[in-house]
Amino acid sequence: MSIIVFGSINIDLVATAPRLPVVGETLLGENFFKVPGGKGANQAVALARLGIPTQMVGRVGGQSFGAELVNHLQTAGVQTDNILIDETVNSGVAVIIIDDAGENQIVVIPGANGQVNQEDIERVSRLLPTAKALLLQLEIPLMAVVAAAKAGRNANITVILDPAPAQSNLPAELYPLVDIITPNEVEAGQLVGFTVDSKESAATAAAVLLQKGVKSAIVKLGAKGVVCATSEETFFVPAFAVDVVDTVAAGDAFNGALVAALHNGLSLHQAVVWGAAAGALAATKLGAQTSLPDKFTFDAFLKKREW
Repeated sequence: MSIIVFGSINIDLVATAPRLPVVGETLLGENFFKVPGGKGANQAVALARLGIPTQMVGRVGGQSFGAELVNHLQTAGVQTDNILIDETVNSGVAVIIIDDAGENQIVVIPGANGQVNQEDIERVSRLLPTAKALLLQLEIPLMAVVAAAKAGRNANITVILDPAPAQSNLPAELYPLVDIITPNEVEAGQLVGFTVDSKESAATAAAVLLQKGVKSAIVKLGAKGVVCATSEETFFVPAFAVDVVDTVAAGDAFNGALVAALHNGLSLHQAVVWGAAAGALAATKLGAQTSLPDKFTFDAFLKKREW
């Protein structure tokens, strides 16, 4: 049984600088590099590198980076037969600035990701009978996310939603279709309408998300840890202490490892620990897919910390 990831595929254009610029400021940078990214593709690679059979469904452009992006996914072990090469548009692009503290600012140009439509949903639906879970994000049109979630629910497989980029206007019909939602603190705040910046406010936000209809709510607080709530329990998992270089794709690493743990039959608590570990590891390296840990590195990291 495989995991289906339905979402964005981007090329990331990354600049590093001592700090993030303020509005209107021109700032001298330090380095520039180009790496494959996109929240959907990142999460597919995170899964594949942990040894999980993974199918990516999405779109790339016919020119500008399309073949390169598909090749990167194949090299990571992701099945790419259901990626459409759209000759009418460019591939998605993310322009990223990272400061010396590892914090970032990101602007995403959707490109081919913005053209995802019913044709892509049909490709997802054809894969569902042989899938264990469907992993979604919000870098493709919202109507496609809702339709895919409905298809996943009808197929009786686990639907996981990473509600990123942050949005405050998710349709009410989406929440009951979701088994696990995994916002970070900014995204959680957008979804519930109040600031989320502590264990207590994260627990409150998770409870609101449960009331909206999701079965499990996982609120990621970065270095402050993770709060998870279900109808039966609410628990906290502390963050793993690491030297942060770049937080880009740390959330994608979290989601990939979370789903990998569930695929392997581990409990939700263990899955959150796996997510926290993978997110921490990803934050120790620059780039999106380049920072995602392989199984050997991940297993060694967990073993060293006696998990």
